[in-house]
Amino acid sequence: MPVPADSVAEDRVFKAIANADRRTILDVIRDAPKTTKDICAVLPHLERTTVMLHLRTLEEAELVIVQRKGRYRWNYLNVAPIQTIFNRWIKSYAAPAAGFLSRLKDDLERALTEPQS
Repeated sequence: MPVPADSVAEDRVFKAIANADRRTILDVIRDAPKTTKDICAVLPHLERTTVMLHLRTLEEAELVIVQRKGRYRWNYLNVAPIQTIFNRWIKSYAAPAAGFLSRLKDDLERALTEPQS
């Protein structure tokens, strides 16, 4: 049985964000696009070719959109795959925990406001 396309896309995202340097790259481009040179400056422990390999992995996961302007390569964050992961995995698992924390807060507030016997 073939693997659904959305599962393959999710696997690429999870693989991409499994690496700390790739997560750093996503953090660097979160607020504004950066050139590859800018990204290399933030990761001085990596060779430029290694940064390019990381960017390729992020691009294959559709987390980075590349636009070439002249001799510069601009890297933009694409949050759509992250939102998909959030909706599919995190949101549904976080809801019960959020409900529990809300009930705990209410119970604690009630205990603090009720007179002690």
